[in-house]
Amino acid sequence: QVQLVESGGGLMQPGGSLRLSCVVSGSSFSLNAMGWYRQAPGKERELVTSITSGGPANYADSVKGRFTISRDSAKNTVYLQMNSLRPEDTAVYYCAQGPLYYMEFGLYRHLEVWGQGTLVTVSS
Repeated sequence: QVQLVESGGGLMQPGGSLRLSCVVSGSSFSLNAMGWYRQAPGKERELVTSITSGGPANYADSVKGRFTISRDSAKNTVYLQMNSLRPEDTAVYYCAQGPLYYMEFGLYRHLEVWGQGTLVTVSS
């Protein structure tokens, strides 16, 4: 059974940084795309970034230049480094695993493997 476990969320002041981690177990880490999504209260879940083992990472325009996704195959872990945080980054952040097609074409409801989510609050 595939499991994704996120950690690293919390409260941060605007301009600060956080790093989220997502540990993958029970599946082949390198065969699937990994993505970070976020969902703010009352809003649709949105793709923040995605990455595959052999391709470049993709980012939402709202986070380009501030967020970086990376993966450590030895640790079966995906990271999301978030810099220059803004209040509008406040959301529950989820990692997901699955076909890149679903992530890049807004078909997140078709993704079957999700973490439990970690709350990021950006506030002074």
